[in-house]
Amino acid sequence: MQNMVNTKSTKENPPFEHTHIESLSHDGKGIAHINNKVIFLKNALPNEEVSFNYTSRRNKYNIGEVVEVLKSSPDRVSPICKHYEICGGCSLQHLDHQKQISFKTSVLQEQLKHIGGLETNNILPAIVGPTSGYRNKARLSVKHVQKKQKTLVGFHEKNGIYVTETEECPILHPSVGKKISLLAELISNLSIYQQIPQIEIACGDDTTILVLRNLQNFSASDIELLKKFSDEHQLQIYSQSGGKETVKPIDSNQTTPPLVYKLLDHGIKITFAPTDFTQINPIINAQMVNRVLELLDIQKNEKILDLFCGIGNFTLPIATKCGSVIGVEGSKSAIIQAKQNAENNNIENVEFYCADLTKELSGSTWAQQQYDKILLDPPRTGALEICAQIKKFNAKKIVYVSCNPSTLARDAKEIVKHGYELQNVTLVDMYPHTSHMEIIANFS
Repeated sequence: MQNMVNTKSTKENPPFEHTHIESLSHDGKGIAHINNKVIFLKNALPNEEVSFNYTSRRNKYNIGEVVEVLKSSPDRVSPICKHYEICGGCSLQHLDHQKQISFKTSVLQEQLKHIGGLETNNILPAIVGPTSGYRNKARLSVKHVQKKQKTLVGFHEKNGIYVTETEECPILHPSVGKKISLLAELISNLSIYQQIPQIEIACGDDTTILVLRNLQNFSASDIELLKKFSDEHQLQIYSQSGGKETVKPIDSNQTTPPLVYKLLDHGIKITFAPTDFTQINPIINAQMVNRVLELLDIQKNEKILDLFCGIGNFTLPIATKCGSVIGVEGSKSAIIQAKQNAENNNIENVEFYCADLTKELSGSTWAQQQYDKILLDPPRTGALEICAQIKKFNAKKIVYVSCNPSTLARDAKEIVKHGYELQNVTLVDMYPHTSHMEIIANFS
């Protein structure tokens, strides 16, 4: 059976017929060869025959998009989102979820081998969870389109240029995902509808906050509309006129409940601001914390170092198991929140320090100490600088949580240089239907 993709061909760009898809690229595009030149095709799967249009021609490769699937892969499924063909928020909804896990695992192994020079077949069971309604943090773009006389709210289109005209998003937390069209209508009724470029979404266990980036001040009537929408839909609405320090509730007289998520297995409650970094998938995060603690195998008298600790997501559960733990993070606001979370949870065997972990750290008090075990959870750029200094801490175990397999592979190579061995890795499906992944690497 043929599968149609809603993409128009033109006389200037006629589709190629019967192009065979050989494999998937690391970001989930189909790979084919035309006249000995690589072409990357969106919405294509291995062993499929497709016709396509070119969207970009470059020196070393071309990019295209599928017009029609002439022979389908058995792994192809119907996307759960009606906007999937256009929206760039997801890239793998057309691939069976279990096959998504297999694909991400192969990407991880390939990156470890080719960048890190490491081979591991010891892959622990993947951490998986819900594949819809999972996303508790997001940044949506806003654009008023004069030709359509409409305000659009959503992720950017796959072309990366335009905002997707979205009615609802099955990936977002339902408190927002089911109300995208209502949110767009709200923005269009504001006096500054052309001066709101984005909306930040942050959901806790019981509270959802929308942060509207406003380039001009809201009028009194705007604020009344926003307050009414907030009351009707049980959403807290904030404004942001500048940097993070300008984020504040629309209604300054109203007490807004804090954002909170619980790590029930450890009796921990984490409070956070809408602009704080938190993992976007709370169900997966709770499982990930459990796996990390299992791998660390913490003993009661041990001293643990948690690098890139954020607001205490791992630090505080670790503290319930060990003698003492030190958390280090580059963000001052995150450290302040981490200390507050420790106090809120009556945890006293933890210290937090603010430090730039890309710098030489021998002068820092905490960096002059030794530790039984180390946890790292760096941003996408990785932790190469601190990994180069890792040996001085004399830890017998290192667990590294990464959201980027290429920087993990690079840093793993550095860790192994200092006498450690990669024991196992865990794929964490933090971002279903996308090519992104979280990984836990365990060294001893």
